[in-house]
Amino acid sequence: MSSPRRTPLHHVHEALGATFTEFAGWQMPLRYSGDTAEHNAVRTAAGLFDLTHMGEIRISGPQAADALDYALVANASAIKPGRARYTMICNPQGGVLDDLIVYRLAEQEFLVVANAANAAVVSAELAERVTGFDARHEDVSDDHALIAVQGPNAVAILEPLTDTDLSGVKYYAGYPSRVAGKDVLLARTGYTGEDGFELFTAPGDAEAVWQALTESGAQHGLQPAGLSCRDTLRLEAGMPLYGNELSADLTPFHANLGRVVKLDKPGDFVGKEALAALADKPTERTLVGLTTDQRRAPRHGYRVLDADGAEVGVVTSGAPSPTLGHPIGMAYVDRDHSEPGTQLQVDIRGKAVAVQVVELPFYRRNA
Repeated sequence: MSSPRRTPLHHVHEALGATFTEFAGWQMPLRYSGDTAEHNAVRTAAGLFDLTHMGEIRISGPQAADALDYALVANASAIKPGRARYTMICNPQGGVLDDLIVYRLAEQEFLVVANAANAAVVSAELAERVTGFDARHEDVSDDHALIAVQGPNAVAILEPLTDTDLSGVKYYAGYPSRVAGKDVLLARTGYTGEDGFELFTAPGDAEAVWQALTESGAQHGLQPAGLSCRDTLRLEAGMPLYGNELSADLTPFHANLGRVVKLDKPGDFVGKEALAALADKPTERTLVGLTTDQRRAPRHGYRVLDADGAEVGVVTSGAPSPTLGHPIGMAYVDRDHSEPGTQLQVDIRGKAVAVQVVELPFYRRNA
């Protein structure tokens, strides 16, 4: 068995005292000072993340947009250069193979960013699906490190390091810039529910950019943040995690993300027929939020029960919420038990714990 890969920032994380975990074939920082402290830093100040484990695939050429229109559920042709879009790649049955962010870097060039665990699958699928189009597929994951700074102080931290006018960088934008004297792709998307930026750098430039952000952030409460708090942050923000809320057995409609499926775009795309058949037919189960005032949190795989103890769903993600002060979770439940305010139970290690259905997200930042 091969050893997990290390990011260009591995020794920086070691020096910061990080606890590591193996994830998707990578050795990644799980936490530094502690999960709650890092979570709260992102909510109140800023957190600094190493996300180099994500996958990047470049699709370029005269028919790059047409190729992605066919490969993905998005209307890639409608993305303007300098903008980005959240989308999904589905199988012919409409099941989600991964959720993605697609950046249109130029008229004939796109960058597709995939989740680490699915990067190889997405790259292989795109390589096959662009065949027949005048477009080129390149897996450029090894050409990138990825650093994210997230939180209400992100602008103040990044501003002194770049000549880019950050007030002009819209949400879901991405274009070339320079940060700390290094060339980067500067993006503004995020997976925490907070404002922030992602910096795609050359691997050799990652440490210089990380250190510059660390120095600039010292007066703004910036803390390094690991994968563990990233999970509680995205959970509070109601953002899906592949393998939990999304899978090849579930369509975007199950996760209440039918808005990303562009059935009206010109031409065919993989999964269109199956997804069109589901578009106006409610799924048997739907994704909801759960809260409880009990101490124990619902966790992935726990059964959701009705008042009589009959199983009506399953928890997909759950944890204590540092921001809200009580446990929260997401679950797929039968549609007739999905209305906000519905009282249900979760089987937590043999004990039925009362929960209530609530609307997602649990947390929404102040604009």
